[in-house]
Amino acid sequence: MSLSAAGRAEAGRPTSRAGARRVATLAFAAQGVSVAAVYTTVPAVTEHLKLAPLLTTALMVTVALMAGGGSFLGLAAVRRAGPVATMRGALLTAAAALTLIGWAPGKAAVGCAYILFGIAVGALDVGSNTRAAAIERAYGRSVFGSFYTAWSVGGVVAALLTAGAARLEWPVADGLNLQAGVLLVLALCIRTHALPASSEEPSDTPAEPPLGRRVWIRLLPFGLVLLVVYVVDSTVSAWSAVYLRQTLSASLTVAPMAYAAYQAGTVVGRAATDRLVQRIGAVAVVRIAALLVAGALAGMAAAPSWPFAVLAAGAVGLGASVLAPLCLASAARLRPAASEAILARLNLFNYAGVVTGGAVSGLLGSTGDFRLAYAAPAALAVLLLACARHFTRPPGPAPTGSPHAATSAVPPKG
Repeated sequence: MSLSAAGRAEAGRPTSRAGARRVATLAFAAQGVSVAAVYTTVPAVTEHLKLAPLLTTALMVTVALMAGGGSFLGLAAVRRAGPVATMRGALLTAAAALTLIGWAPGKAAVGCAYILFGIAVGALDVGSNTRAAAIERAYGRSVFGSFYTAWSVGGVVAALLTAGAARLEWPVADGLNLQAGVLLVLALCIRTHALPASSEEPSDTPAEPPLGRRVWIRLLPFGLVLLVVYVVDSTVSAWSAVYLRQTLSASLTVAPMAYAAYQAGTVVGRAATDRLVQRIGAVAVVRIAALLVAGALAGMAAAPSWPFAVLAAGAVGLGASVLAPLCLASAARLRPAASEAILARLNLFNYAGVVTGGAVSGLLGSTGDFRLAYAAPAALAVLLLACARHFTRPPGPAPTGSPHAATSAVPPKG
């Protein structure tokens, strides 16, 4: 069943923008939980299985590579079953992967579990972002930031659960089982709500509308921004716990706190994103965020002790948090009828950044140079200033009083 067919299948359901938004918010929160559960348990898994530093780096890079492949599996699933079913299936798979990571008896088993997780989170990424783009069109104003706020809240909760499990001296398997249970509960809450007809893909749109060379050229600035953002994100997310543990001599209980602070910063930033865009425009928001990220990364690299690193990580999250949702929202508006295809391809830049940041940081960390791993992305963040002008303000609010009120939110194809 194509995406348009899935939309017709939902036609008999009550139209509910609010219901669809709640479900998408839960999916984003669940994705934040899953990613945080994996990243914050890296030190514990490494010590439990006695993994070499280079092998740990290879596993994190593998997760990113598999997520890139999972994006295209997610694209196929969205076109066949729709984004809601894709989100639900990906969440169940991610929960199974977390359990397998915790119970893996050796290197080969944990590698397979990380591969499964990468595929699941890539598919979830496409499903949730495709749904979020349709919901934003239905609302006719910026709402992407609220979804990524939920993502960050999920990350904070999962990081604190990891720290709590370490404090109680639970085995890593028990901590990951707890996180998997959270995902299962959230997956059970995923329901389908029809959106106004004009915010869905038109029924006469082919399953794979050609994007055209012009769209690809216009997509490149957003791809560059995502690349840099996820170099920064993976450097902080995947290795901040290890950085605190190895370089700043933090305990296993304290090590996840940098990730928690980073995600707490993203909660604050993303909660303010939609209002800031409406007030000062996307271009100004991107420029301010880029400067904040550059300064905070430099501070993290120079941190004399773990409390300073935790504060700096929070500041990085505050600045970086607004960039991905604004990037995805602007890119999706390039071709609303083919938003799932655009977002799946844009994810290649996302995971290229994750691979680059994760691999380079891991290699530097394995030689004892984690400080340099945080200083280098600070220079890259300044490059985002050049791309800021390509970001667009969301369409104005759609007129009310009509079931097809979202029509004005859909920009012309181009």
